[in-house]
Amino acid sequence: MEYLAVAFAVALAAIGGGIGMGMVGSKAAESIARQPEATGEIRTVVLIVLAFIETLTIYGLLIAFMLLGRI
Repeated sequence: MEYLAVAFAVALAAIGGGIGMGMVGSKAAESIARQPEATGEIRTVVLIVLAFIETLTIYGLLIAFMLLGRI
């Protein structure tokens, strides 16, 4: 049962990160299509936001490893 909790923690982090990255990419493409002159600024912000989302996903993996260590 404990392994199920670990798998659930990793799965939730990965699904949330994937959905978030997809939404950011979609809105970035939409923004660049509307204002092509702001491409550089949009790209910079998108890269920073994607790094934060990836960090949260890695935190989910870290929590799973911590749970696995307690089992």
